[in-house]
Amino acid sequence: MELITVSLLVRWLLGWLLAARMPVLPLATPSGTPRFSVLIPARNEADTLPHLLTNLAQQTLQPLEVIVIDDHSSDATATIARRGAPGLPVRVIQPPPLPAGWCGKTWALHHGVEASRGELLMFLDADTEPAADFLQRLVVAWQCLGGLVSVQPYHRTEQPYEQLSVLFNLVGLLAVPLGPGCGVAFGPAMVTSRADYLRSGGHAAVANKVVEDWFLGHCYEAAALPVSAFIGHGVIAYRMYPGGLEDLVAGFNKNFAAAAGEVRWPWMLAVLLWLSGLFWAAWCLPASLLGWPLMGDLRPLFNALIYAAFALQLLVITHRVGRFRWINLVFPVPVLFFLAVFVQAILNLKRGQVRWKGRTFSTR
Repeated sequence: MELITVSLLVRWLLGWLLAARMPVLPLATPSGTPRFSVLIPARNEADTLPHLLTNLAQQTLQPLEVIVIDDHSSDATATIARRGAPGLPVRVIQPPPLPAGWCGKTWALHHGVEASRGELLMFLDADTEPAADFLQRLVVAWQCLGGLVSVQPYHRTEQPYEQLSVLFNLVGLLAVPLGPGCGVAFGPAMVTSRADYLRSGGHAAVANKVVEDWFLGHCYEAAALPVSAFIGHGVIAYRMYPGGLEDLVAGFNKNFAAAAGEVRWPWMLAVLLWLSGLFWAAWCLPASLLGWPLMGDLRPLFNALIYAAFALQLLVITHRVGRFRWINLVFPVPVLFFLAVFVQAILNLKRGQVRWKGRTFSTR
């Protein structure tokens, strides 16, 4: 068997190994009934907030309070938040104008914590869609693990352009350790005790960080507190960028540029090896059919088998990450998109700034 063939097989198998490390939240009964506050930062979330509030009203474990922090929205976010949902105790606050040295989300959550009364603090992004038992699962996970516990939501897609984000979602999970004590935090859904939050320094310690969750996790570890993370398949979802392709590119640009220095290199190197096999598979079939330059086997049937193997792998492992279907069969398209956005993110990193939700943030 040729060296290139063996190499591709090893990289394909590596993809399965990486995907095996994606645990979901356990289901169990909480010990006692902790008093917890749900804190929701919201900037121009009039379209998504009603769904979250309705879902919160249907939870099997109800919070002491829900606080929506209106981050100086220009739409009807505050009005919709005050309307709330039947039976759900909702308060709306608005922080003072954003000062220098803070990002909008960290400033909003800092003030939300100050206004809250719960012994547990639960942070939820306004676009999340929790299942009816999600808050219970998250509280139980915290009772078992302590420190900071977070969940990366399942990516629900609706429009064709959203399928292009498949590799961003997948790489973001494959490139980090997950599970109890992994040291990784995901901002869309987190829970912690008030005591541990204050001990870590809270959002004041990561005031200027665009991707605040990564750095907040570091603060917990520095305070000798455990940090655990899980995937949200079956328990919490979100639709990341419903505003169109431009929003999708800007969002992943922000995440790439701001978190570039935070990757866990042992995992990232493994992911890069797997990606190189995926890129090869994306190139080899059209190259052998059209006579383009290609090292290795030039037979179209052999390269079609390589292509099919990686397409099948993507179909299987993305099933737990998001609603990605047909795009996996034409994976050279998201491969090209991934590379283009990655190059743009590197340029933003050199410029030292990114723009998100009408504000410009430093990546330094």
